[in-house]
Amino acid sequence: MFLKKTKLALLHAATLGAALSTPAFSQQQPISIDVNLAKVKAPMQQIWAFFGYDEPNYTYMKDGKKLLTEISQFSKVPVYVRAHSLLVTGDGDAALKWGSTNAYTEDAQGKPVYDWKIVDKIFDTYIERGMKPIAQIGFMPQALSSKPEPYRHNWTPGDKYNDIFLGWAYPPNDYNKWAELVFQWVKHSVARYGKKEVESWYWELWNEPNISYWKGTVDEYIKLYDYTADAVKRALPTAKIGGPEVTGPSWDKSEVFMRKFLDHVTAGKNYVTGKTGTPIDFITYHAKGAPKIVDGHVQMNMGTQLRDLDKGFEIVASYPALKKLPIIIGESDPEGCAACSEDVSPQNAYRNGTMYSSYTAASFARKYELAEARGVNLLGAVSWSFEFEDQAWFRGFRDLATNGVDKPVLNVFRMFGMMEGNRVEVKQDLAYDFKRVRDESVRKEADINGIASKSANSAAVMVWNYHDDNVPVPDATVKVSVQGLPQQKMMLYHYRIDKENSNSYEVWKAMGSPKQPTAEQIRLLEKAGQLALLTSPQWIEPKNGQTTVEMQLPRQGVSFLHFKW
Repeated sequence: MFLKKTKLALLHAATLGAALSTPAFSQQQPISIDVNLAKVKAPMQQIWAFFGYDEPNYTYMKDGKKLLTEISQFSKVPVYVRAHSLLVTGDGDAALKWGSTNAYTEDAQGKPVYDWKIVDKIFDTYIERGMKPIAQIGFMPQALSSKPEPYRHNWTPGDKYNDIFLGWAYPPNDYNKWAELVFQWVKHSVARYGKKEVESWYWELWNEPNISYWKGTVDEYIKLYDYTADAVKRALPTAKIGGPEVTGPSWDKSEVFMRKFLDHVTAGKNYVTGKTGTPIDFITYHAKGAPKIVDGHVQMNMGTQLRDLDKGFEIVASYPALKKLPIIIGESDPEGCAACSEDVSPQNAYRNGTMYSSYTAASFARKYELAEARGVNLLGAVSWSFEFEDQAWFRGFRDLATNGVDKPVLNVFRMFGMMEGNRVEVKQDLAYDFKRVRDESVRKEADINGIASKSANSAAVMVWNYHDDNVPVPDATVKVSVQGLPQQKMMLYHYRIDKENSNSYEVWKAMGSPKQPTAEQIRLLEKAGQLALLTSPQWIEPKNGQTTVEMQLPRQGVSFLHFKW
């Protein structure tokens, strides 16, 4: 079967012409990946267990609740969820890049009216599943906006992105009323969920204030942060508050914004108290890649994302008072617009298939190493990917599931969910280390590499075959050698994401890409969307604590070896 597949792949590759004769696409030599379970690097921090999305009202809709349940079930730690628009004025109807809760309005005399029903409905959905909110304080209620009209946008894929930034993106017309709104929200949350629960949340101000999400100045954002932090701490002194959620720290303008904010919270005059500095319990910023179409195929740019990550780490590390604070990458993705579908943005064609899953495996592994190299405390990286309710099947949004059917990328997170204990050594004598991916992206050889962990009763090795260019090439021969296993009989489970395994998208295409699948087709798609074993589980007995697994790993494929004893 393998020989047949290889011949077909070679035949297909030959049709791509001269491009495939370059080193970037040439046949890989056998790759050896050496894992030493005895060499501990650090605890296996579950930085992947963070998700977010623009449309908060999807949270409690049918497919939203289904997906949140699945995510909560494959994680051994509480999953944190971040959503926009939790204070936006409106009727609670969901739409692309829009959401509302009507948490704050004013009566005829201009007195505040608080209504927490929809916010509670969102947070209840998380709490019921053992999840926790990254409670985003924003955006501006219409009654508080310094430019309230026009307020709501109506956006569809293909529309100009800048058209969405209307009245909800402006500073408040009254900072004291804003602060009281924040105070009442935190106070209400403590009354509803309990002090201990709310202490475990992360409260953060706004989203990407260095671009059009904030129609004020840097100083006005800093002023808003001072009022917000003061209100949060007055309501619950032990609550955690952070910011600034800028995007693209490697951009000159973004770095200026981020440093001005960090200078202020460490040494500036507080707008509320008049004292030096402002409370900050964690630091947030965003990092995105930049795919494009090259010679008719999608070419990713992981290096762009990693450079943003690294620049943010460098900035934080330059402040001794802040270096050890937790960092949450508030959005960490292959590109910037989750709701920009493949049909109008062809560069997003990576999203339905295995390119998204292999990119996710390879990029998350490098996040650990970048943070380690800078000596900073990376707590989590939010994948800005959820689901889009009642949209066309596999339309090419950046989502984890489509119409309740899991896409291949979700299975990478299922793999990460089985990694626990300590992160251990994977020898870095392969084609790429984290520095080379950061500096060059993956444009020459394939990035065939792995990440591994060990706990008291299990070990796990995730292996990927990633390349920025999504073109067909022969499978790679990979030999994974693992040492440091206990001297006893154990079970080996080999899971795989590729075109034939853990892949609902390929099954959907094989069905003829039905626009309205039947109930039986949906059942088959749901099954295909689950993480699949490549082979039957097998008993093994490591010799001298060592074993070797050989495999053929397709381009953009991910394998997961799970040893349990």
